[in-house]
Order: sequence, then structure tokens, then C-alpha cells
Amino acid sequence: MGSAAAALPSEHLYQQLADELAAQIDAGRLRPGERLPSVRRTSRQRGVSVSTVVQAYQLLEGRGLVEARPQSGHYVRPRPKLELLEPRAPRACSAPTKVSVHEQVARIYRAIRDPRLVPLGAAILSPELLPSERLTRTLASIARLAGPRGLLYEPPPGAAPLRRQLARRSVIWGAPLAADEFVITVGAMEALALGLKAVTRPGDAVAVESPAYYGLLQLIESMELRAVEVPSGPAGMDLEQLEVALRQHRVRAVLSVPNFSNPGGGLMPDRNKEALVDLLARREIPLIEDDIYGDLNHEGERPRPAKAWDKQGLVLLCGSFSKTLAPGFRVGWISAGRFQAEVEHLKFTYSVGTATLPQLALAEFLEGGAYEHYLRGLRRRLVHQVEAHRLAIAESFPAGTRVSSPQGGHVLWVELPGGTDATEVARRALDAGISVAEGPLFSARGRFKNFIRLNAGNPFNAGIEQALRTIGALCRAR
Repeated sequence: MGSAAAALPSEHLYQQLADELAAQIDAGRLRPGERLPSVRRTSRQRGVSVSTVVQAYQLLEGRGLVEARPQSGHYVRPRPKLELLEPRAPRACSAPTKVSVHEQVARIYRAIRDPRLVPLGAAILSPELLPSERLTRTLASIARLAGPRGLLYEPPPGAAPLRRQLARRSVIWGAPLAADEFVITVGAMEALALGLKAVTRPGDAVAVESPAYYGLLQLIESMELRAVEVPSGPAGMDLEQLEVALRQHRVRAVLSVPNFSNPGGGLMPDRNKEALVDLLARREIPLIEDDIYGDLNHEGERPRPAKAWDKQGLVLLCGSFSKTLAPGFRVGWISAGRFQAEVEHLKFTYSVGTATLPQLALAEFLEGGAYEHYLRGLRRRLVHQVEAHRLAIAESFPAGTRVSSPQGGHVLWVELPGGTDATEVARRALDAGISVAEGPLFSARGRFKNFIRLNAGNPFNAGIEQALRTIGALCRAR
């Protein structure tokens, strides 16, 4: 490391040291079971502080590459027993189907309220990853400055300072939008609901990815729509299968998550996004795009939304700060293109406005540049957490298990060996104090009976590792 490391800012030294040791592990120069040099010895050899070495070793633990043994030191973890292959997608689309998932989904939300459970079911970030203190101070300051204004309604389209900040961020997304093109909503779910309400009527068919986030399916169910399930994999929705569905069925809208879909984690390539927008534009079919995970790319540049290729105003782009910053603030947004006026009308009809103070606090947080700084750190944490969860699954689950390798977000889609009843696994896991989301929740037709979704939004620790071992044992005992 030497002089190159010394030239870096001190907060980056531990990351460089961890990366160097990880490379040695990958290359086999540090073998499974081998003890790493002690913290003090490494500190002397590398010319860095003891604190830097401790942080580097903790980072390697978080990645699942080393393990700490009490009174003994840090050791390279054994290689996974399984080769981690991607889960398989369905082969074909479904016919339009009524959706009924609300009863199963209720179990997931009950689990969120139980602090005794290991939280692997719901796709939420650990509170310790969120900038709680900074946001709390910002909110308190804004409340004092706003005075009576903070107690008033903020009717559609929403607080101008926040819409201006979203317009600035849209340049980063590669889809420049004006502040007046945004409507602030109560989270992304209201944004999606308003978009669906603006372009569909009860009984209409809506094309969705398969697997699809159960919240989207529940939304379709509540609006008395029918779902056409289109196979989706690591590259997102299968456009050939979508085109088949559009020819065979009268689809009124397409609901898609091109950037890091939930649960599969797929990232649609730019050429596919452009082709998707073009395919739907030729048929005058609206695309409701859920970009809630777009800011959580693990590496490289933030991927562009499909909205970047929209020339006819048919893409309704939805997002929120719930998955990145402040789920409790319940602040989302929609840019609805040619349907903007209708969405503003519906927003006022259903909820009048979104809470004023959270909007102003988020605008202040974004304006000062704190959000981008925070995102960089969060992305690094998620890379390590997701990989640590994947390695633990590889070590603990039975042969034949497949696990997604998402390029963003923090959920893992796990295909269990054939014949495994995921619903029974989830039930028994809950009895053991672990929440898990079973595969049939992610399909209008109850597909994915041997799949589960796991949340990697919590720092990897001994409790989570033991929970994954328990789930693996339940899978083997089928």
C-alpha cells in the first residue's frame, strides 16, 4: 500500500486496505481458514492507525470474506459450497388474471411491527443506515423557519422547493424535467395509484413483470384491474413476450420497474428501455415506470429511467425517498407527461396534498448536497451487505438453490430446489422468529411456489447469519 495509500484521505484508507486484502483472498494468496495478521501487526506493517485496520477488517466481515473468532483473531471464511446461479424466469405470459394477494401480504406487514423477528421479509433498510440525526435537525430547523406555513395544506402539485430539487436531480437521471412536471405524492404507492387511475378503468388489463412486487399486485387488486404477467429476468421485462401479450390481449397500461426490480433485481439495458418506450408508443399504451430503486445502483453511473426516451408523454415516471432516505416522511412524486393535469386533479381529490414540513425538509437536505454524499456511503454498504447475504446463502442452503445477483437495491430472489414449498418454509421460519416473503406473493397466479425473497437491507451480523442457516435447514427438511 505504502505511499499510494498515504496520499488518500484518511476516511478512504480502510476501504483501500479492505479491497487489497479482498483481492488477495480472491486470488488465493490468503486461503480459506488462514488467519489474518493481527490488527496491531497490520497497523505497523502498513503504516496506518489501529482504527483504520479495525474498520477494514469489519468491512471484510460485512462482505462475508472473513470471520472474527473470539480471543483468536480474524480468519478467511471457507468458500461457499454452492455455485450461485441466477433464478429462472417463467417461460411465457399469463392471460389477464384477477389478483388476490391481500391476505398473504398482511402477514408481511404484521411482521414489520414485531421487533422480535429477524427482518428478512419486508424490503426495508435498517434505521441505522439512514441519516436520522441530520434529517431530524433539518426538520426541526425547517419547522421553526416555516412558522404557520408549515401547518397549512400544500395542494398539488406540491412544495415548489422540493419540485425544483427534483428537477435538478432529473438531470443526473439523464431525463431532464421541469419543476412543473412533478406532482408530490404520499410515497411512491400513491404516485403509482394516481398513474394507474389516470389511464385505466376497472376491468382493464395491465401488463406487469413476473415476478412482480406484491405491493403493485395489491394495488392492481384494489383497483379491480387484471394482471397480465410478463416474464422478467436479470435484464428486466422480456420485450418479445410483452409484444406477444400486446397482440393477444387488450392491455391498457404497462407497469414496469426497469431499474433494479423487486424482487428479481433486474436492470433493463438502455437499448431495451428505448425499445420498450418505442413499442408502447406505437400502440399509444402508457408506461407507468416505478423508479424507486434507481438511486441505489451498486456501482457505475446511476441508470437512466425509461422516461429518458419518452417523446410522446406516455411514460408516467414515479419514485420516492422511502427506499433511500426517510420511509416515515412518506414523500414520493410522479411526472405524468400528457396525463399531468388529470393526475393533479386526482391527487387533490384523494388526499388534497402531501404533508408540508417533510417536503420542505427534504428540499433543504437535497439542496445542501447532503443527499449525494449520503448515497455514496449507502451504496457501498449495500454492496457489502448484499454480497454477505449471498455468500451465507451459498454456505447454508441446499444444493440446487439459485440466488439473484442484483446490481442495485437490497433484495435477493432465491429459487429453492424443486419440490420445496416456500409458503411452508416461510411459516416455519416465522415460528423460529424470522420473517420471509414467499414466492407466490409475487404473482397474480400464485407462481414461484419454490421461491422466497430475502431482504439484505440490514448490516450482516451473527444474528442474520444464524437466521439464514435456519432457513437453509428448513429448506433441506422439506
